[in-house]
Amino acid sequence: MFTGIIEGLGAIAATRPAAGEGLRLTVTADFALDGAKIGDSIAVNGACLTAVTISGRSFTVDVSPETLSLSTFRFARPGDRVNLERAMRLSDRLDGHLVSGHIDGTGVISARRRLGNAIIIDFEAGPELTRYMIRKGSVAVDGASLTINNRDAAGFSVSIIPHTAGLTTLGLKKPGDSVNLEADMIGKYVERFLSPGHLADRGGEAPKSGVDLDLLARNGFL
Repeated sequence: MFTGIIEGLGAIAATRPAAGEGLRLTVTADFALDGAKIGDSIAVNGACLTAVTISGRSFTVDVSPETLSLSTFRFARPGDRVNLERAMRLSDRLDGHLVSGHIDGTGVISARRRLGNAIIIDFEAGPELTRYMIRKGSVAVDGASLTINNRDAAGFSVSIIPHTAGLTTLGLKKPGDSVNLEADMIGKYVERFLSPGHLADRGGEAPKSGVDLDLLARNGFL
């Protein structure tokens, strides 16, 4: 589990095919990986990956075919800059939001512009992702926890401050670049609990609480 507060940047040092159509990545962090050990979870551009080797500031991870199909790692090249965050501890402050590190899909930056001291970034994303987004809700973009300014079926926009731009790859991204997206897990659980499939699993009808998919959709939650 992660918070979406990026710990630091790194760079992909090497890529090579792995067994079963997967990919093995070697990543070099810009910061010391003090206390990190083999088997630890590290979010690389928002994807929770397991360190299989660690040497100094470098570590190696395996990316499964499933993760490749849903993420930007299928385009990964040596030299690419990446956001890094090690798994949270139960004693940590939750400064961002709960991020599982399970990428839901990708989006594309359609525009970016300055507004005062902030940078507004617009993203194109499919309705299978935007359905879980609400205005002022949370989304993880390349692992960074961000607040959604606006959204529609075609995409969403965020506002980032100079601090975020300077400490994450979002400061380097330009229109046309792809990003990993993870929608807020709460929305996905709400949809599941109210879905006909979930009711069938329970073997009956849901109690008439007055809350249904139509009500949530009319109020912008779906």
